[in-house]
Amino acid sequence: MRVSLITDGAASPSTAEHRPAAPVAATTIAAVHTALPPHRYAQDDLTEPIGDLCLAPGADRVLLRRLHVSTGVGARHLALPIDQYADHLGDFGRSNDAWIAAGLDLGAEAVTGALREAGIEPADVDLLVCNSVTGVATPSLDARLVGRLGLRPDVKRLPVFGLGCVAGAAGLARLHDYLRGHPGDTAVLLTVELCSLTLQRRDDSRANLVAGALFGDGAAALVAHGGAASGRNAGGPTVIATRSHLFPETEHLMGWDIGADGFRVVIDAGIPRIVREHLGRPLRAFLADHGLTTDDIGTWVCHPGGPKVLAAVTDVLGLADDALGSARRSLAAVGNMSSASVLHVLQSHCGSQRPEPGTWGLLMAMGPGFCSEFVLLRW
Repeated sequence: MRVSLITDGAASPSTAEHRPAAPVAATTIAAVHTALPPHRYAQDDLTEPIGDLCLAPGADRVLLRRLHVSTGVGARHLALPIDQYADHLGDFGRSNDAWIAAGLDLGAEAVTGALREAGIEPADVDLLVCNSVTGVATPSLDARLVGRLGLRPDVKRLPVFGLGCVAGAAGLARLHDYLRGHPGDTAVLLTVELCSLTLQRRDDSRANLVAGALFGDGAAALVAHGGAASGRNAGGPTVIATRSHLFPETEHLMGWDIGADGFRVVIDAGIPRIVREHLGRPLRAFLADHGLTTDDIGTWVCHPGGPKVLAAVTDVLGLADDALGSARRSLAAVGNMSSASVLHVLQSHCGSQRPEPGTWGLLMAMGPGFCSEFVLLRW
């Protein structure tokens, strides 16, 4: 029997059997801020240097070049200047040290910007959730940032590893869970992903070449208030409900193979097919539990996993061709930044592209597990 993991009620035997959730206090998104490394490159300018890193001298570059053209990426930001990667890749300790140094700078920039836009002081933060899947540190990034950012010594912290691309959506969902129980609190979600530092030297596997063509680096921070703090400044929508879903027997599709050289990416070519076969039912059931259908969703905030994944989402949900336009624009501008990307997409809907009041939104991402996370929003 398959069990769906949900966050707006108790677990039930199947998604189709979920009962409508009882109304709960909404979480208000006050601000979202993205921080990008200063080293920005057009996609065309990265193709040959990445080929030099990933391929043996004289190797055929036809597949590499085709992948760089087909990803829908126009430009990316990298944690380091591209000419420094030869000195870091292949030495996990050195690449991880670079992740810590650059990650702390970007994380501090993202949280500072989000707090400023939310109009609150660092001492007002009660919970800091920090996610990354592209490096490891103990003390964790969040612990190292507390003093630097001026957060309270008693701030609650939760470092998260392993969620990958889904973590931007899952992190927001877990903030909502926390704020339901602490409605007077303010929580911050920080995602830091420096994907370029996980590339493998002299690895011509399709997964490594796809990663070298698709992923970019960046960080994003989100500030959220509990329902009892609803009078505070709010630059974004409210979170109405969330749901998690694990797809059976798909653990092999995405993740890391971890070895002496660090994180070797696993990206199965069958992911778009899994999306087409399995995404629609749990998503429609989630919406139905709140009296909604896909036609009621006016704003789709989707993680830009890549052109084939976005096409699969569009097809399986029967969406208009431009429904995921904000995800495609994010992909073109900065590449796939793993967990930070869905927050980059959300940020675009909290400013000049903010929907009309009353608009329903659905924020969604997928990641290792293989899993999905849905967050129902309303502007």
